Amino acid sequence: MRALDQITAISFMNLRNLWQRFWSSLVVVVGVAGVVAVLVSVLAMASGFQSTVAGTGRADRAIILRGAANSELESGMSRSAAVTLSDGPGIKKDSDGRPIASAELLVMVNLPKKGQTDAANVALRGVGEAVFALRPEMQIVEGRAFQPSVYEAIVGKSAHAQFQGLEIGNRINIRGTEWTVVGVFTSNGDTHESEIMADAESIASAYRRPGFQAMSVMLESPEAFDALKAWVSSNPTLGLDVRREPDYYASQSRQLSQVLFFIAYFVGGIMAVGALFGALNTMYSAVAARTVEIATLRAIGFGSASVMVSVLLEALLLALAGGAVGALLAWLFFNGNAVSTLGANFTQLVFPLTVSGPVLTTGILWALAVGALGGLLPAARAARLPVAVALQVR
Repeated sequence: MRALDQITAISFMNLRNLWQRFWSSLVVVVGVAGVVAVLVSVLAMASGFQSTVAGTGRADRAIILRGAANSELESGMSRSAAVTLSDGPGIKKDSDGRPIASAELLVMVNLPKKGQTDAANVALRGVGEAVFALRPEMQIVEGRAFQPSVYEAIVGKSAHAQFQGLEIGNRINIRGTEWTVVGVFTSNGDTHESEIMADAESIASAYRRPGFQAMSVMLESPEAFDALKAWVSSNPTLGLDVRREPDYYASQSRQLSQVLFFIAYFVGGIMAVGALFGALNTMYSAVAARTVEIATLRAIGFGSASVMVSVLLEALLLALAGGAVGALLAWLFFNGNAVSTLGANFTQLVFPLTVSGPVLTTGILWALAVGALGGLLPAARAARLPVAVALQVR
């Protein structure tokens, strides 16, 4: 009998007898399911965070900051510099010949989350009149856009869902002035959906700010970035730096993403060790209970390699079942759920947990690794079992 036929025959026999080892087999399935569920849920958080931040950047947009600044909160820009930058090369102009650029301010306001009393930082972004041309992905879905030079604001969909007091018509007290919420906007699920936006000049007046913090510009094309950067760099009096928007937001997400991935693999690794010992114990018990059966198969001509592979396949099958259960639970309970965390600008960033295909694949691969390691030694023991000794056990 060929080796493949032997493996198939023994494997089907093992599967038919699984119900006799139901509870011990369930230990492996539950243990691996726990590993995969935890791993996938944390990786979904990291994946959702990265997708939200990365989705904010476009190749044909650039952000201009103070030279040594790592984020908008650390940056500063004079009004004269903002005017000068608007005439920079490579900046796209609208149909009226005006540059599509927005000199912006970023300040923090404290608002409680829905169902809570403790306040959290929410970003209030002051933007220019060209904000909708600059960010065409922004769409008003409720209400209307704010009017310039008036204390009106629009709120991102995520902020609207997470924080109290952001319903249309509500008033937000900011620096002793009442700002009316007049609209809700979406922005393809990016970081701006976690913000409140209003007229930059009105915010500058309320906060007594003489200048701005950054400027975002629409480029004529992604290739126009180099010309704009060279022009800004050639003017040392500006003291500013031009960055591609995707690069800027990638740098903002890097640190927290690394922490989340570390937590996922560290906690998942610890749990995987526990599941591994559970698999080892279960498979050793299964081999011990089938000593005579294995010896009989060997005596009638089944090869040791076929026995070994069949035991390993059983362990992999149990681990795969556990991995599928864990992945399904993680997808059912976590996928799409919105959570918030402190972002790079010390503001609450709202983002969805994303149980994507790569995340699920990673979880299943971990399950199979646990099954392979948990079944390898028992399978080797079954293959090396002396036939004469095994037949004398009973």
